[in-house]
Amino acid sequence: MFSKILIANRGEIAVRIIATCKRMGIQTVAVYSETDFRSLHVTQADEAVLLGGARPSESYLNKTKIIETALATGCQAIHPGYGFLSENASFAEMVISAGLTFIGPPAAVIAGLGDKIAAKKLAHAAGVPTVPGHMSAVQSLHEATVVADQVGYPVLLKPAAGGGGKGMRTVTRPQELASALALCQQETRKAFGDDSIFIERCIQKPRHIEIQVMADSHGHVIHLGERECSIQRRYQKIIEESPSAAIDETMRQRMGRMACGLAREAGYVNAGTVEFILDQSGDFYFLEMNTRLQVEHPVTEMVTSQDLVELQLRISDGQVLPICQEDVTFTGWAMEARICAEDPDRGFIPAVGLITRYAAPRGNHVRVDSGIAAGSTIGVFYDPMLAKVITWGPDREAARKKLIQALNGYHVEGVKTNIDFANRVITHPAFVSGDLSTDFIAEHLLDEHQRLDPPVAWLHFMTIATTLIHNLRENLIRTSLLPLKPRVGSASHPPRRSVYVAKSNSDVFNIQLQKESTEFDWQIQVDNAAYHVITPPPEFYRRRLKLTINGETHHFRLRYSGNFTEVAFCGLVRTFEIYDPREWELARFMPPPVVKHLDNVLECPMPGLIVETKVKPGDRVFRGQELVILESMKMESAVASPCDGLVESVEAKSGDAVETGTVLITFKRR
Repeated sequence: MFSKILIANRGEIAVRIIATCKRMGIQTVAVYSETDFRSLHVTQADEAVLLGGARPSESYLNKTKIIETALATGCQAIHPGYGFLSENASFAEMVISAGLTFIGPPAAVIAGLGDKIAAKKLAHAAGVPTVPGHMSAVQSLHEATVVADQVGYPVLLKPAAGGGGKGMRTVTRPQELASALALCQQETRKAFGDDSIFIERCIQKPRHIEIQVMADSHGHVIHLGERECSIQRRYQKIIEESPSAAIDETMRQRMGRMACGLAREAGYVNAGTVEFILDQSGDFYFLEMNTRLQVEHPVTEMVTSQDLVELQLRISDGQVLPICQEDVTFTGWAMEARICAEDPDRGFIPAVGLITRYAAPRGNHVRVDSGIAAGSTIGVFYDPMLAKVITWGPDREAARKKLIQALNGYHVEGVKTNIDFANRVITHPAFVSGDLSTDFIAEHLLDEHQRLDPPVAWLHFMTIATTLIHNLRENLIRTSLLPLKPRVGSASHPPRRSVYVAKSNSDVFNIQLQKESTEFDWQIQVDNAAYHVITPPPEFYRRRLKLTINGETHHFRLRYSGNFTEVAFCGLVRTFEIYDPREWELARFMPPPVVKHLDNVLECPMPGLIVETKVKPGDRVFRGQELVILESMKMESAVASPCDGLVESVEAKSGDAVETGTVLITFKRR
């Protein structure tokens, strides 16, 4: 077995690989960019070596520097993780040529399967059903137009190289094809150094099912069951689970046999994933094969009790797979949520900044693969994924409820995340029932009008949480912070019964707190509903709160701003203000707040780098017209005009680094 390996990656996957290496007694060398010098993977590895600047091309995509570092530090192998160079055939070839071991499949296999067109042809030859489409990359917009007309709209534009959803777009009508193709080519050229795009039919409302395979160099190939990865946004997975509620044992075995057959046909070695889409009639089609470890591999580990990184290491060391297909067993259900630095309330724009507070959930059958800690800096140059929360239960519902609790208790401050959005997904009735497709988020969660009214009990629980903290602070001021208050003739303890009014949005709740025989035991009434609540020891500014309400434990996250308290629970985020009855009577006389905003400027919606400015002073523009192309966290986004008008000045040019709120374009006032 290797004594030392280099990990050619960053973030949570680098930390994940380090964990297995430590358990196996293998030393690790981390590499990092200038902006990652304080990152978690740097501090946890046995050694760490600076590669270069913040841009991936200067660091994590610098093949020569990575290999030189591995040789200089005495490593025998390189683990690429996922992303960056993990599916780069030339890098794998360079690693082998340098006398090192590449922890992944052979370079020729990566080249064959990493090219989506070649992989589709191989699957077709192996008898695996494929999605109807064009078998070659389009060479021009004219050819793309002809092919799309032949395939039939909607069509899917896909990069021939790479994966992870980068460079993929759905085109629903001919008028969208030109701009979509240009953006796809730009993204895939930057992400993978190849702008080849092919076109296939877009299957309506499919489920995304993938099969995990492991193959050694002695001809043994096994599968470790399926993963359901249908919950996606812009082809980026958000929630994954294993097994899938849509797959029975017969289909599982059939898909597994096909995945293993494809791997044998390709001469595959190491960990790989064969991805399928399942249509509404129950037919499935080959999508692609990812020649690397997948982001969502922990759910497979949780239900099979296999360490996939350890299997990768043993296979790369030339060992025979320690298990055969008959040894693979599946126990219970696992579910994973990807935690990303993005703002779901503002169109999922990337978020950057310094993580000021961090507390990960803990507990039995709760796993957190994280690449961050308090003090971590999140920048614009890398993928926005920060961590993954994985839970296990004896069945799907148990795993789901445990994931809800874990996300309720996951506390990240300083950077916006999708934690509460992920919780909204898994608490949605359609998700609970297992009615999933890749259109799930667009169908149920993106439009404000689609959102369901929250259960009244949830609002009551949130009201209880914020009112108890308010009561604690009020009593602390009364008993501890007013030392000159006359003590003679006054009560020696805070009152055991308190009455308040809680307001959140347009909802108003009347709440009564009645302390029972012990300090932490309460009878609480919210409107006409009664609850028995047990609280933890008091803390003045508690940011994570665990309450036992009617015998069931619930976790809440709280954030304070003056007299307002923001509470997050089960994907619901509400801001509360608490009044005593007299304050509530006077509150109706308070004037509403005045909100001021500029109406003649285009502001940057997120931090990033300006790729292109499409207008100049004097140009007439129309509402919704793309004016600026912005790159952030490896994705390009178009910033549209907020109005019809004339451009007065252009404040940003190509190559500029911009922050959220930066004025990009000023329009002439009418």
